[in-house]
Amino acid sequence: MKIINVTLASVAALALVACASETPAEDTAADTTAVADEATGAGTIVEVAQGDDAFSTLVTAVTAADLGATLSGAGPFTVFAPTNDAFGKLPAGTVEKLTTDDKETLKSILTYHVVPGTIDAATLTNAITQAGDEGYSITTVQGATLNAKVVDGGVVLTDAAGNTAKVTATDVAASNGVIHVIDTVLMPK
Repeated sequence: MKIINVTLASVAALALVACASETPAEDTAADTTAVADEATGAGTIVEVAQGDDAFSTLVTAVTAADLGATLSGAGPFTVFAPTNDAFGKLPAGTVEKLTTDDKETLKSILTYHVVPGTIDAATLTNAITQAGDEGYSITTVQGATLNAKVVDGGVVLTDAAGNTAKVTATDVAASNGVIHVIDTVLMPK
């Protein structure tokens, strides 16, 4: 409960700072963002994640790594978002250690789940098909790559350590990109 309160306080503080520092030029950008939100019917990637209880651990981690403002920015981004159950597969105490004692590693792990640009499911599966048997290589914001293949009719991502994550839901719209839900936390080397 304490982590949730800290997360909410952090988000509120970021919102207040953002509002307090707006200039007239930034007001125009805010108006554009509001129009984009109305057009997609969704908030930013962070707001969409905050609105779904299945991503509460991800939201806590994003806040702890100071990535909230970045993932609320213009983007666009494609995020392979691990659920709470995915984080639950990590060894006991890992999430707590990362969010309190090892924020640089946490930031590296989280940015390994983010790809610049918008890659919807159709584009991703088409790229995988064109890549052939070796799979499609995706360069992440973190700088390392993920390998994507279609296995048994679904997209599977393989990380640098050889771990795999299944994409369980696709094309969750956000005003600054798209979210694909995955069942395992991916790890860079």
